[in-house]
Amino acid sequence: MIVRSTLATLVTLGALAGCAATTPPPGDPPVREPEGSCRAEPGQRFVGMRASAEVGAQMLAATGARLLRWVPPRTAVTMDFNPSRLTVSYDDNSIISTVSCT
Repeated sequence: MIVRSTLATLVTLGALAGCAATTPPPGDPPVREPEGSCRAEPGQRFVGMRASAEVGAQMLAATGARLLRWVPPRTAVTMDFNPSRLTVSYDDNSIISTVSCT
């Protein structure tokens, strides 16, 4: 009985050891902007323009984003952060009101 109990304890401890946190190497890693990272500032020039597929393509090119999320009026969106996503809200007249990288 003691052998089984000891064996079970060792197996459990071995499994938990695989989940242990590791310490990163010393020093700060180099800061790199991931490919496809969104920059909201260049997108601000589109505020006040009418939302369209053509304007959306221009916004992607200007901001460096890979994904474009259109947000119609009174629509809930997820709050997850995606560094390569441009979120564009527009009003009832399809006029762009906000541009952000989220």
